[in-house]
Formats: sequence, C-alpha cells, structure tokens
Amino acid sequence: MTSINQLHYGDNLDVLREKVADSSVDLVYLDPPFNSNRKFNVLFSRGTYTDEAQIQAFDDTWHWTPQTEEQFDDFINGGLPLDVADALGAFRMLLGENDMLAYLVNMAPRLVELRRVLKPTGSLYLHCDPTASHYLKIVLDAIFDARYFRNEIIWKRFSAKNDPKRFGRNHDVILFYTKGPKFTWNAQYGPFEDDYVAENYRYVDPRSGRRYRRGDLTAAKPGGDVDYEWHGARPYKGRHWAYSREKMDQMLAEGRIEFRSTGMPVFRRYLDEQPGVALQDLWTDIRLTSGSKERLGYPTQKPVALLERIIQASSNPGDIVLDPFCGCGTAIDAATRLKRRWIGIDITYIAVDLIRNRLIDRFGPSVAETYEISGIPRDRLGAAALWERSPLDFERWAVSLVGGTPNEKQVGDKGVDGVIRFHHTQGRGAPDGRIAVSVKGGHQLTPSMVQALDGALNTHHAQMGLMVTLHRPTKGMRDIANRAGTYRWPMNGETFPRLQILTVAELLAGAKLRTPSRLLPYISAIRHVDDGRQGSFDDPEAMSATVDGSASTSQPEAG
Repeated sequence: MTSINQLHYGDNLDVLREKVADSSVDLVYLDPPFNSNRKFNVLFSRGTYTDEAQIQAFDDTWHWTPQTEEQFDDFINGGLPLDVADALGAFRMLLGENDMLAYLVNMAPRLVELRRVLKPTGSLYLHCDPTASHYLKIVLDAIFDARYFRNEIIWKRFSAKNDPKRFGRNHDVILFYTKGPKFTWNAQYGPFEDDYVAENYRYVDPRSGRRYRRGDLTAAKPGGDVDYEWHGARPYKGRHWAYSREKMDQMLAEGRIEFRSTGMPVFRRYLDEQPGVALQDLWTDIRLTSGSKERLGYPTQKPVALLERIIQASSNPGDIVLDPFCGCGTAIDAATRLKRRWIGIDITYIAVDLIRNRLIDRFGPSVAETYEISGIPRDRLGAAALWERSPLDFERWAVSLVGGTPNEKQVGDKGVDGVIRFHHTQGRGAPDGRIAVSVKGGHQLTPSMVQALDGALNTHHAQMGLMVTLHRPTKGMRDIANRAGTYRWPMNGETFPRLQILTVAELLAGAKLRTPSRLLPYISAIRHVDDGRQGSFDDPEAMSATVDGSASTSQPEAG
C-alpha cells in the first residue's frame, strides 16, 4: 500500500479487488445508493447567471435483469462465502426477483471485499435509510458475524418533514461493525444537558467561580496502605481510602479537597475538566441545513461534522480511511483535516472532479501533491478506453478538462455537451459569457459538425464555441473554424477566435483554449484553517485506545 492518498475513478468492486490489499484499511465509511428509485443531480455554481446548472450524478435505481440473475447464480454457487450466499437465497424466497433483491445482490460482493481490506482492528460504518437498513444488516451479519455488530446509530437529518399519510421520516441509519473483538475505539463526548449540570454540579468555587460536584475519596477494594487516619477521619466501615497519604496531601494542597460538616473529606470534581456525556446511538446534534455554507450542491451530501465524529471514534492520526462511494468527498475532506490517510472511489467522473476541486478550495493547491488519481485518462489511449467504456463519462470528462460544466442531459443537446462561462461585461448582475462545448469521440468527423456548432451558438446564447475531438479533425473542419471570425471581449477589447478545435491529445499535452478568464464550474468549498486541533463536538479530548469489546481504559491523548 502506497503512503500517498488514492482517488480512484471506476467501479468500486473492481478497484477493491485490483488496487486495495488485504488487511490494509483501518476504517471504512460507505454511503451507498439507497435504492430509492430517484435520479440525483449535482448543482453547479451559478455565479452571476440565473439558470441553475445541474447534471445527473447517478441514477439511484436498481432492477432485476438477466445480468443480475447471472450474478446471483454465480454468488450462490461459490462466488460468495456460504453464509452470504445463504442470506441472498433466503432474500430471494422472501422478496422475489425485485428491485430490492437486485440492490442486495449488487451490495453483497462489495461488502465482502470491504471486510477483506479491513485490518483485524478495523471498523465499518454503513450509512443507509430505513428502506434498506434491515436487509443490509442481515447481509452484514452474514459477512462480519453478528457478534461484531456494535451499534445501529440513528442520525436525525433535519427538524421535520411533512408526510401526509404517515409519521414524518427524518432519520438515517448508520450500521457500525468491527472486523473482530479488538478494535480501535476513541470515546466521543457531547455536552452535559443544563438540567444535569444544575442537579449534579451544584457547588461553585468562591475563588474561581468554577462549578463542581463532590466526589467520594474511598474505594471498596484496598490497595497498599489505605487504612490510615487522615485529618482525624477514617473511611467508613468496609471502605478504604482510594489514594495514598501522599496523594491526599497533594490534592489538599492543590485545593482539590474540602471537608463535609462531619469532617469527612471529599474531592472537588470540576465541570470544566469533564469530557462531557459519552455519545449514545441517537445523534440529533449534527445537521446540514439547506442554507449551510458547507453545501456543494451534491445530492445526498452529509455534514463534515458527521464524518469527523465517525473518523475520530474509530481511527487515529495516520490511519487509512476508505470511502468506496465517495460522492462529493465529505469523508475525504474530514480525513484530510484530521490527518488520516484516505482512499476514495467513485464510479462517476463528476464526483472525482468535484472532489479534486473541493480539496483545492479547502486546503489550497498544494493538497494536490498529497494524493494521486487513477482511472482518469492521462493520454490519448486512456481517453479512447474511456470513450469505449462510457461515451457519457468521456463527454463529461472532456468538458471538465477545459473547465466547463457538462449538460444536465446528454440527449437532445443539439451537439453541445457543456458550457464554459466567463465574465462578459462589468456590473452587478451582468450576464456571464458562454462558450458552447461540443465533444466528439467517434472516428467519423465531418465539416458539418463544426457548422452545427456554429449554428448552435445563437440557440445556446453563446459568444464562442469549442469542439474537443478524440481523433484528428479534418482539414475541412479546421477551415470552417478559421473562417468563423472573432469575438471581441467588451471588458478590454481583446479578440478571440469565435470557433476553436482542440484534440484530446493536444489538451493533455498542455494546449490552452484561447478565452477570456473563465469562471469556476463548481460551488467552492469553504477554506479550512488548521488550528492544530482535531475537532469534534465542542472539541473535547478524545479517549484513545485499541479496546477489547467496548471498554476503554486509556488516558486522553496529549496535544
């Protein structure tokens, strides 16, 4: 396993099998599609223009097909561990050959691979919603062993939702499993509730104003010389002092001990020294509201604080965090901030490009040196392979390569696959300029394609046009582009070719499109300022350890 972070573009099942070694990952977080039969769009930065530029990120729909039938048969006949195959067989009898079964057949081999790549002390958090959580838990029980199920965490997404014929649905489920009985665990804490503080921390130090409660200085089990008389007091019958005489003298000198009216000493346990309430499995304190500056316009985006809590609880600095459905990169963002290494995988190029921009916005251009991207074309042969695999992703990749926004729909686009925006005129609310982008991956290239782009400029309210081709354009295509005239930029009078043609090979070799200064296609993430703290709810120090079961006995980490 390389020490540099990894961002993979491709099917996570293939990437896991080919690129991720056994027992190499400390923590897995996955937020897979929920089988909600919805299409999800990414909202791009609007800048000063008024239309909400969107593009379909993924189609969250699963169907039982002949290919699914073939996969199911393969899994049942030795392609998956016996317990997992039995679970899928039972699901088929229970559910029939429907969309939910297709979803489970898709998820099962991926979950098997995720267990394989986990270290023996590793943990997995699967984020889902109630439509699939109960089925996925059975699959996880079969893969991880039900003994290693730790929690069903309920996360409240928002305050309320109106459902006319049922109770409002406003929570997700996070299933927490470990690979074995010993696992990394750093206890997380939330703040005390006001009524708890008022009832239990009733005393106030008159000198410092600090609230405290009185703690017992005796213990049930003796250890050393603990039965002495101290300031005229002895432990109650059957009890012993919890500390040595020297330690008691030290605490008294530090002002940590006071005496009851009976003369019995008690320990001052100050509120501001307590880590808080150990977090339970109901999380209602983290939300991503519609107006949050954190929002990037990506569907199913989760709050960074949610991922930070999970990462802090089940990993330590320097550990490796894996997100096989990394979407807009929230887990990667949180892992980077918390100084974890990471592996991200997504099957859409839009996600990979969004993550790349998000990391730069959050951590600066130098962050690009901390990770490498695989699966993205680096040369013409790679681009040709992408075209053969997915013409749609090839078009999106090519549009993003020139700093543009791909179309929301790739059909009925009149030969235009995306748009580049730039400042057209000065003034508040002035419309942006547009460069229509047409991408051609096929061998058949004709002058009529350039003529069609030229004619589409008016339809798309564009001032300029760009054609990106995988193969070499013909001389006739170049001639039409050269005769198309120029565009004069009102900002300073500079002129640019009205139509331009660039090949993928030229762009990958560093060729630049001649345009006015372009606008960023994505919503920018808020810049992260490293304050040297890991950060959690109210930033309490986390209790860090590798534990057996759920007990934790370590002390807070320094720093």
